[in-house]
Amino acid sequence: MDGAVPGDAAWRGPSTAGHTPRTVLNDHTPASSSIDPALPLRAKAGDRQAFAQMVDLLYPRSLRFALHMVGNREDAEEAVQDTFVRVYHNLSRFRDDARFEPWLFRILANRCRSLMEKRRRHAAVVQYGDVPERGNAPIEVAERDWTEEIHRILATLPAEQREAFLLRHVEDMAYEDIAAVTGVGLSALRMRVKRACDVLRARLTEVMQHER
Repeated sequence: MDGAVPGDAAWRGPSTAGHTPRTVLNDHTPASSSIDPALPLRAKAGDRQAFAQMVDLLYPRSLRFALHMVGNREDAEEAVQDTFVRVYHNLSRFRDDARFEPWLFRILANRCRSLMEKRRRHAAVVQYGDVPERGNAPIEVAERDWTEEIHRILATLPAEQREAFLLRHVEDMAYEDIAAVTGVGLSALRMRVKRACDVLRARLTEVMQHER
């Protein structure tokens, strides 16, 4: 069982006056809905219908993760589609006693990293737009949708922290599974998640104080 560390509780962002900022990072897609373990084995044995069923079940989660990682839908869709192609052609390498989701997300994370590196090679500086003007209309803290702000902050985090945060708090993976995805030790992963949570809380708190 995972050891509890500061910042490891289900991340909800900063709270104020009894209210918690709303986010839709999960996009209403269940994060912990594991697939039937028999599906990958059937697909590995050549059952195309089983593979198609796995794609249907895991595509939304995979696209959500990729979108948060790379920051734009075109690259995210490319990463996900390429991942499933690679998965299909490498099913023979999938161990019968392994869990499928960590194996899939390891391939997807690698594709996201490759696309991010490709983007860095083609653009020395990536600029993000300013927060949209809100005019003088009052904003109730309880009604604030923090999704855009969180996306913006996530984009500024080091890739390894963003990846660990998303796998832990959006995909709801156990640290052991995240270690299988990233190849990083448990203590280092916990520290990455904690640092990402600390940055998100601090920056969102600054925004909330500025809007008061």
